[in-house]
Parts: sequence; C-alpha cells; structure tokens
Amino acid sequence: MVGGFILKFSDNFFKKVEKKTNVNKETILSLAERLQDDNMKNESVLRDVIKQIGALTGKKVPKEKEDKIVKTIINDEVPDNIEDYMK
Repeated sequence: MVGGFILKFSDNFFKKVEKKTNVNKETILSLAERLQDDNMKNESVLRDVIKQIGALTGKKVPKEKEDKIVKTIINDEVPDNIEDYMK
C-alpha cells in the first residue's frame, strides 16, 4: 500500500524499471515506503523522493517535470495502470 491506496506491480514491471534505470526492486520498494500514509500529499517528501530517484538513476529531473509529477500525485491523477503509463 502506498499513500493510502494499493499499487500492484508485476515482477516484469520491476525488471523493466531496473533495466532502464539500474535501480533494483528493493531500492524501489524502500523509496515507496517513504510515501506511506499522508506523505503522498506532502510536497516536500515527494520532491525529496523525486530527487533521490534522479540521483539513483544519474538523471537530473528538470524543475518543470518535477512540478508536473508532484501535481499529478497530489491531485490524484496517477493512472491506475502505471505499467501502461511507462510505455
């Protein structure tokens, strides 16, 4: 459960993410734990996690993209199927 709702991810999803980012499943799940309870609506926590992900992947997340990600999450506009969103 993340942020009060349950997200289901297949092992295939984690393999795709790891292949694209070199970030393993355990690290992803650890970051997801930071987003428990009310933290999904905490802009500061969201921005910190986004920056951590950028550092882990060696990619800088532009401010505009960070703003869009934060807005999408805070406004509950995250698609039900994250795997389709990644394509």
